[in-house]
Amino acid sequence: MEESVSNVEVCNLAYTGQFEELKNKILSDKLLACKTDQDHRTVLHWACSAGHTDIVAFLLAFGVDVDLSDDAGWTPLHIAASAGREEIVKALITRGAQLNVANENGCRPLHYAASKDRYEIAQMLLEKGADPNATNKLQCTPLHRASAKGNRRLIQLLLKHSASTNIQDSEGNTALHLACDEERTEAAKLLVEHGASIYIENKEEKTPLQIAKGGLGALLRRIVEG
Repeated sequence: MEESVSNVEVCNLAYTGQFEELKNKILSDKLLACKTDQDHRTVLHWACSAGHTDIVAFLLAFGVDVDLSDDAGWTPLHIAASAGREEIVKALITRGAQLNVANENGCRPLHYAASKDRYEIAQMLLEKGADPNATNKLQCTPLHRASAKGNRRLIQLLLKHSASTNIQDSEGNTALHLACDEERTEAAKLLVEHGASIYIENKEEKTPLQIAKGGLGALLRRIVEG
């Protein structure tokens, strides 16, 4: 008789990519497919994290719950989007993964794709209906995240999908405030060209214009004044 395998062991097999052994274990004990470890992560969470497309395909075909959250509210889609696992994101979306589920920080998968410059993943999420204006617990949108990092192509993509430029986070900052504060010149120019206001005050009563360093403020003023 085969010895039983613990939930932590089966999650480790998924993370380390030991597909055949994992498959045999699950086929002999179907309950292992949905067992969770101490962080409430399943084998699917771990396979997504490590990028094992073969294991993910097997698990999805096996019918595991695609939207199970771990103890921090992360779904497999959160993990795959954050880790840049493009093929896995595609597979999860095809299987009907929820695009706009918030984790305990209020972040959606799109927030992580935006901050980590995962362009193709962000594009997939947006085209399938991810909300470009969803806010997390700090009231940050994906555009805030992309702008703070200066991810220009991603900013363009979000704007194309109707991301609003003047939403303020919990500190009163718009995406433009963050771009100016981090000296992301190209990002700041792009935002202003798409209607971001240089005059909105944050909670410290500072406008993006006042935050902008060097010649950036003058440049943004020239764009606005034409």
